[in-house]
Amino acid sequence: MQHCDLAIIGAGPAGMAAAAEAAQRGLSVILLDEQNRPGGQIYRDVDRAAGPRGAILGQEYLHGTTLTAGLGQSGISHVPGAIVWAIEDGFRISFTRQGRGEQAEADRVILATGALERPMPVPGWTLPGVMTAGAAQILLKQSGVLPRRAVLAGSGPLLYLIAAQMVCAGTPPLALVETQTGISPMASARHLPGALRGWRYLVKGLKMLTEINRAGVPRYTGATGIAVAGSTQAEAVAFRSKGRDHRIACDTALLHHGVVPNTQAARSIGVPHIWSEAQQCFVPEAGRWGETAKEGVLIAGDGAGIGGAMAAEFAGRTAALKAAEELGRITAQERDRLAAPLFSRRSRETAVRPFLDAAYPPYAAALQPADSTIVCRCEEVTAGDIRSYAKLGCLGPNQAKAFGRAGMGPCQGRYCGPAVTALLAEANGQTPDETGYYRIRPPIKPVTLGELAAMDDPSASTAE
Repeated sequence: MQHCDLAIIGAGPAGMAAAAEAAQRGLSVILLDEQNRPGGQIYRDVDRAAGPRGAILGQEYLHGTTLTAGLGQSGISHVPGAIVWAIEDGFRISFTRQGRGEQAEADRVILATGALERPMPVPGWTLPGVMTAGAAQILLKQSGVLPRRAVLAGSGPLLYLIAAQMVCAGTPPLALVETQTGISPMASARHLPGALRGWRYLVKGLKMLTEINRAGVPRYTGATGIAVAGSTQAEAVAFRSKGRDHRIACDTALLHHGVVPNTQAARSIGVPHIWSEAQQCFVPEAGRWGETAKEGVLIAGDGAGIGGAMAAEFAGRTAALKAAEELGRITAQERDRLAAPLFSRRSRETAVRPFLDAAYPPYAAALQPADSTIVCRCEEVTAGDIRSYAKLGCLGPNQAKAFGRAGMGPCQGRYCGPAVTALLAEANGQTPDETGYYRIRPPIKPVTLGELAAMDDPSASTAE
């Protein structure tokens, strides 16, 4: 079993930056990541895709190569394809890789598990031909593939980014269907002074909208009643905008209305979480350095609250400095000196976030779906089912498992969890904090008996 000073879970911007910073301070690091190549979701497959698709994906994406390059320094053991399924006391981490179980031990742990795209349960969202917008971007990054005859629907800056990339790739979307209303920008106006500190993001957004409009992509705002029509596959996106009903025929519907922290690993080891009203999701309780109530565990990046790739990078570095100081490799004074410019840059990066959160809220009808809409795809549980459980006395998601298996499928509640909490909170007149979330226990990812049996096989090293 490999032992190191620091284990980092996730090789996105936070994890890669944390690994490089920790190694520079003399820590031995094991970096465990599910993907076969580093980058996370935002910089997915950047080393391979930078050449053929860099012009489409843009300079911000290409920045990821500076982070992947940092993984080559001594002291870092990067383990790709590692699916972490348990973190035990004493920080013994169990994971599977290439069909066998393995373990590693560390004195400190940084969780850099990133974010999940917020599910958008609307009528028809489980039909073939319906994807999240982020999944479409993954196809572009990893395979150079984009859906044709696609409609983008939902809310958030990611829609503009993907639409602009599709335009640049010569495959513009058929339409951009946006759920934010005129009220949303008004509500966000009070955050504008702070957002001006992050003016580069505002300029970037305006540039993308210019490209989208120049390409002639129709835009519909204030959309309500969004539904994907079709019998055996997606055939059209139907909605209402500005008092008129619309139906746009398409082959693919790309849905998106924000991202939420991936909290499964943190919850599995007892890190407390609280509801963020601004981001409409649960976030772990973490301090300035990423420290948590679980001694020795730090959280960095979007897994601690959505802030974006650059903010995640700086958070990863400051968390690594905290770990280095706790392990006696640097003094508190040196930690503070090194972290000061990182905190300053992180503050500038996150200054625009309150504005974006207010301007592009999640689609309200997807937070409280109609009774007939499926919210738990794994077990085919509808919103109406969840509401009926509340009438029978179900107060929280853990009880909902017993009432109807919601959250007990392969995803273990990663995707239905926010919806189940929201539905039960509304039905019972409780806050999300009072309603709670699924109790997450190991294994937090599926593991087979064969993989466990192979754990005793001494062959194969965890080092890449």
